[in-house]
Amino acid sequence: MTIPPDSIDVDQVHRDGTSDGSPFAPHDDSEVEEMLAAVGVDTVEELFDIPESVRFEGNFDIDGASEQRVRQRLRETVEQNEDYTEFLGRGHNSHYVPSIVDHISLRSEFLTSYTQYQPEITQGFLQALFEYQSMIAELTGLAVANCSMYDAATALGEAATLADRSRQADGNRVLVPDYMRDTYRDVLENYVEGTELVVEAFDTENGQVNPETLENELSEDVVLIYVENPTIEGVIEENLNEIGELADAYGALYCIGSDPVALSLLQSPGSVGADIVVGDASVLGLSTAYGMGLGIFACDEEFLRQVPGRLVGASEDGDGSRAFTLTLQTREQHIRRERATSNICTNQAWVALRTAIHAASLGPSGLVSLAEKCHRLPERVAAELDEIDGVSAPVRDCHHFREFKARVEPDAREVAADLREEGVAIHALGSDEIQVSITDVNEHRTDDFVQAIAEVMN
Repeated sequence: MTIPPDSIDVDQVHRDGTSDGSPFAPHDDSEVEEMLAAVGVDTVEELFDIPESVRFEGNFDIDGASEQRVRQRLRETVEQNEDYTEFLGRGHNSHYVPSIVDHISLRSEFLTSYTQYQPEITQGFLQALFEYQSMIAELTGLAVANCSMYDAATALGEAATLADRSRQADGNRVLVPDYMRDTYRDVLENYVEGTELVVEAFDTENGQVNPETLENELSEDVVLIYVENPTIEGVIEENLNEIGELADAYGALYCIGSDPVALSLLQSPGSVGADIVVGDASVLGLSTAYGMGLGIFACDEEFLRQVPGRLVGASEDGDGSRAFTLTLQTREQHIRRERATSNICTNQAWVALRTAIHAASLGPSGLVSLAEKCHRLPERVAAELDEIDGVSAPVRDCHHFREFKARVEPDAREVAADLREEGVAIHALGSDEIQVSITDVNEHRTDDFVQAIAEVMN
């Protein structure tokens, strides 16, 4: 039987005859008037202080169009963009994302699942996050990895506050290298504001940490030492063991910043004494977003109860079958505020899913092969650039991963501008240095890139 629309009562009527109004706006007029009177205003609009200068009460005067025409207009607009081959890096590195990542992650079971509070209906997603944690734990060599965070910068902020909570001795200094990117430093300082922690930078030499220089900065009041491998300049840190020994000697926690691709080839943080690993996992599963990321957070088991965010664990259901659930949730939405480790509100679960799919599709050997390419390619391209008059590459006399700096004459900014005319985008660092990132995504254009540099320099 079809019910005519005019016979449907918009009010939600209880059995006793009372009504709550619309099920989507449950307050009736009298309740709204009572609430407005309680806060001392006459209308709901008075609750919103929108300046006259930004108010818009007219029409947008946008003509309607069919879906086909809208797509045509969008295509015409996009085609006006310049088409560059990017050799950009400095924390924003692309790797080819296999189509299987889209095919699986875009399934409705994953795409529409906001979070995994109800294990009885989210077993698939929980298992995927458990696998993500397992991969990160294996790559870092640490016992515990949470099911992801916002990004690398906020993960570092959480590492600092964890160190502040966990270190037994008095102290308030967080030491970071001078090469650390400004965006990370800003987030870190914002995170520790309101605590007694202070962030201090120590000098590095040739893009790496000199243990003697670091020791001169150390004292019993240091709670955390942070270094990167590879660094923002693509330098592979050669003194990780020595840094770990210094951290242990002074009772500071040791935090290393890295990513899943680099971790598959470089020294395992767990093997060099790292207590915490942070970094960006979105190098797998996402194309370069120049903003959005996925934070890694892994640590020793002794800090299990201090881990921010959430942990997925394996358990058994009532029938004795293996099951997955959120076993640890230390954020203030779940426990008393004074016991919470963090107010992190979400965990980029869908992005973590994509990272797990990408890593699984590559497998251990494929991941190592990709990492080896990220070491081999920049070293080869740097050697080729070094043969060009006016170019000295790499600037740092050490091993590199994905990227490197080169010194150029004349002005680096002019070189970068000339390369843009050739359809190539690179970073210009001041007046005499450029930075170049080489991965599997732009590998096919490296010969053209070297040729473009040669033409620009002549």
